[in-house]
Amino acid sequence: MSSHSPAPPACNGITPLQQMVASCSGAILTSLFVTPLDVVKIRLQAQKNPFPKGKCFVYCNGLMDHICVCENGNSKAWYKAPGHFHGTLDAFVKIVRNEGMKALWSGLPPTLVMAVPATVIYFTCYDQLCAALRVRMGDCAQEAPLLAGAIARVGSATVISPLELIRTKLQSQKQSYRELTDCIRSAVQTEGWLSLWRGLGPTLLRDVPFSAMYWYNYEKGKSWLCEHYKTSEPTFTITFVSGAVSGSIASIVTLPFDVVKTRRQVKLGELQAKNLSCQDSSTFSVMSRIVAQDGFGGLLAGFLPRLIKVAPACAIMISSYEFGKAFFRKRNQERTLGPLQTSNT
Repeated sequence: MSSHSPAPPACNGITPLQQMVASCSGAILTSLFVTPLDVVKIRLQAQKNPFPKGKCFVYCNGLMDHICVCENGNSKAWYKAPGHFHGTLDAFVKIVRNEGMKALWSGLPPTLVMAVPATVIYFTCYDQLCAALRVRMGDCAQEAPLLAGAIARVGSATVISPLELIRTKLQSQKQSYRELTDCIRSAVQTEGWLSLWRGLGPTLLRDVPFSAMYWYNYEKGKSWLCEHYKTSEPTFTITFVSGAVSGSIASIVTLPFDVVKTRRQVKLGELQAKNLSCQDSSTFSVMSRIVAQDGFGGLLAGFLPRLIKVAPACAIMISSYEFGKAFFRKRNQERTLGPLQTSNT
């Protein structure tokens, strides 16, 4: 036997670093697949209602939302309106024909800057928390994914919120990093540290229930499919289907909060871009205003686009993440068993 053996992996046969690598690769892969859908959606939206300077819109790759501020209407290829589109397929064809395939991923860099760290924090925290809670919750261990998913989302959203605020200011005002630092310091002195987390409330109201439902339904669906197909380890297809179904259910249930969150986020972004003070109204007052103006149907605005985007994004992200974990788990087992088999021969 060798004088020392490798340290055992921390959780589920893999280390936290390997979980981070798996989630990072999953986030990049998901962004590559889903970003073209949002680029086309924004082009269609800009064609119908051109974005004036200082106007904000939400850009989302299926993993998280980003506020984008228009500067002059045409400087950013991913929200300018270059021509007349007659639908989603027509937009795809014309963008590729006139601007090249690369244009479909023109919003990818700013997305990855925010989405990758948020996803790494979120998925790694979830796995670590879920493993710890399963041990401590005993008979209630089946509810561990629900609690772990909610806590992990609170953590990742809280960490990323100030970065989103800083990125919005950089984009809208073209400041140097020194000027941005002075601006943030001034905001903190006048409004306190909590000003860096403005808009976090509606984000949590949507994302925490989504995360709790998503992970609970995903784990349940994965277990049921494994039993149905009599397999001890979930296949790529099982994780893909479980992720798509659980993501669809969670997105439908949390849609009203998504509508409210989008409206508040856009309003806050526009005020920040114009250096105006943000008098934040509560989530439920915004919800009441939407119902008064558009009826209860207004709370379900964007149902189909959200479902079309979230379902494949969740499926691609979780299946690629599980594939990455399985790869590292197998590699760790081979490395651990290798010296033992050598010593026995």
